[in-house]
Amino acid sequence: MAKPIRFSFNGKSTALEVEEERPFLWVLRTELGLTGTKSGCGEGFCGSCTVLVDGKPERSCQLPMSEVAGKKVVTIEGLATNGMLHPVQAAFVEHDALQCGFCTPGMILSAYGLLLEKPKPTRQQILDHMEDNLCRCGAHVRIVKAIETAAAEMRKGVRS
Repeated sequence: MAKPIRFSFNGKSTALEVEEERPFLWVLRTELGLTGTKSGCGEGFCGSCTVLVDGKPERSCQLPMSEVAGKKVVTIEGLATNGMLHPVQAAFVEHDALQCGFCTPGMILSAYGLLLEKPKPTRQQILDHMEDNLCRCGAHVRIVKAIETAAAEMRKGVRS
């Protein structure tokens, strides 16, 4: 049975009447019409559906709507502000840390979640954190460089 679920979505107060157990991924893509968050494996393994919930990376394909109630959710569409890319997005572009782009939204949000928790991560911490986000194109080396660059930019106060 559908019921109203209220949460902050990309900085705006939002209320949707949906089934509590409906996966957030499908609410994003169908009810909200946002296709930046990708459906990959559908089982929470690949990371292409990653969103941030209260600053923590979550797999939206496994996240029931009941678990976003009252929380702050950020998707790839919510990172850029006033037409300016977030430092993580800009670093991915700068380092060409994408090819087909399918995994990119999940990679960026996972990286952003790491940098919120650890503003100055070591290379090993980056590798460990990003291990569960799969890139079929093999851009992993460039992705790590992009995250290192974004961390430095965010520490300068460019934007966090």
